[in-house]
Amino acid sequence: MRILLWHVHGSWTTAFVQGPHTYLVPVTPDRGPDGRGRAVTFDWPASVVEVPVDRLRETDVDLLVLQRPRELELVRRLLGRRPGRDVPTVYLEHNAPGGPVPDTRHPVADRPGLTIVHVTHFNRLLWDCGTTPTTVIEHGIVDPGPLWTGELPRVAVVVNEPLRRGRTTGTDLLGHFSEAAPLDVFGMRTEHVAERLGLPRERCRGKDLPQAALHRAMAERRAYLHPVRWTSLGLSLLEAMHLGMPVVALATTEVAEAVPAGAGVVSNRLDVLRDALRRFVADREAARETGRAARAAALARYGLPRFLDDWDRLLKEVTR
Repeated sequence: MRILLWHVHGSWTTAFVQGPHTYLVPVTPDRGPDGRGRAVTFDWPASVVEVPVDRLRETDVDLLVLQRPRELELVRRLLGRRPGRDVPTVYLEHNAPGGPVPDTRHPVADRPGLTIVHVTHFNRLLWDCGTTPTTVIEHGIVDPGPLWTGELPRVAVVVNEPLRRGRTTGTDLLGHFSEAAPLDVFGMRTEHVAERLGLPRERCRGKDLPQAALHRAMAERRAYLHPVRWTSLGLSLLEAMHLGMPVVALATTEVAEAVPAGAGVVSNRLDVLRDALRRFVADREAARETGRAARAAALARYGLPRFLDDWDRLLKEVTR
């Protein structure tokens, strides 16, 4: 198929474009939010083809994968077609609802011709999608390999813009956890996180790394911390498990499903999580064994072949 989607979520798209189709990504001269084109920091195959937005109207498209409400209007304006009527369309919802849960209405609720695809069962449960058909296709991860060494007695955290997102991503909890183990916070705009939180830099360091270097840097740390209160299931958590890292995480959203017993410590008790960090940092062998279990669990549930098979089944149904 020839599938059109905007480059919105680089990590998720990296897995999606590993399938057998041609993936058309709009591009604008400034490579802004509505035309980023191909990824720069992710490794995408040649089957991902940039299409200038002024040529979209003349481009053959078999299916649309929309990810933002405004893309409904972009399709009508740039392609001259109606999503779900003139061209088969699925709406991929990456996030948990951000409004008055559990009554938040989805932006494409009650839209005939569309199918909403959620990335977790938790998200599907919480969103009010009205009469629009919904389904769940859980994440798939391009396996980075069992890179964990745990040579550094520090803990990795991955979050973009932690200062702006605040309590949502558990930024306020970093000081609490840094008392148990020194933290390395990776992600966009993390450089000043220690200063803004009033933490010693040796206890909380921020660094933004390119994707190619991030996995190896994570794997050098003894354990992975996921302090997120309210987002969808973080891909960085699943990537850490693929790396063979033991994980310590809040028991919120889909985490309790994703991290089975033996693969890490999941709890909403901060003292339990803090003790787990101390234990993994002090006992490298325990961290190694837990990380092995985490990797096995992630491969079984979030492996790339299952993800691509699930998507192919849905795409065939929608375009039939």
